[in-house]
Amino acid sequence: MFPFRDHNPSGRTPYVTYALIALNIIVFISYMDLLSDQRALSTFFWDWALIPAHVSHGQGFGGLITSMFLHGGFMHIAGNMLFLWIFGDNIEDEMGHFGFLAFYLACGILAGLTHVLFAPMSTVPTVGASGAIAGVMGGYLLLFPKAKVDILLIFVVFFKVFTLPAYIMLAIWFAMQFFGGITADPETGGVAYWAHAGGFVFGLILAFPVFKRLGGQRFWHENDFKPPHPDASYDPSRIPSIRRLK
Repeated sequence: MFPFRDHNPSGRTPYVTYALIALNIIVFISYMDLLSDQRALSTFFWDWALIPAHVSHGQGFGGLITSMFLHGGFMHIAGNMLFLWIFGDNIEDEMGHFGFLAFYLACGILAGLTHVLFAPMSTVPTVGASGAIAGVMGGYLLLFPKAKVDILLIFVVFFKVFTLPAYIMLAIWFAMQFFGGITADPETGGVAYWAHAGGFVFGLILAFPVFKRLGGQRFWHENDFKPPHPDASYDPSRIPSIRRLK
């Protein structure tokens, strides 16, 4: 189950969102040939990824930024860029281009530091834009809790599209990260759940000044917790359900 679009059109061209997506893709293509050579890939990540143990010893702080533009594989970057494309344009719309860029980078850095806090001695390289994008999702929850998000459910060979309010979809996602964080060992690698959860919480916090500028709770109630403009309309039935073949 994953989101693939929202019904929340932006009022301006999201140049920074597009640029971040393009930059992530260009960087990934630049080292894509290393994916077939695990040793070379590990060496590359050792130089450019976030290594919590290094930061704990006062080194490798650059990895907090460079790791945001590295990904471990095709599905990793595809999922992250999809989430950034869905949620980034609306946050950029409210924050402005430069404000959104600063917000995105700050969320990514703070998410990385959260991961370091929970896995201070880990030497496992951490890569991905997930922490920064989690911050974007946190900001989205604060500003547009009832925006409609289309979800694609895949069950074996059955595909179904349904629509949920953003607060339900994002609450489920955050709960999954929090549960993963308390059950997994952050020192041994895998998914950096605490980076995701931390990025999400810091996104909520950093988006609060924008929320207050828009009117705070008055902004919510005037629009019934929905975006302050008409929804984009899509026809979910255009994506067919695929039934089991006989």
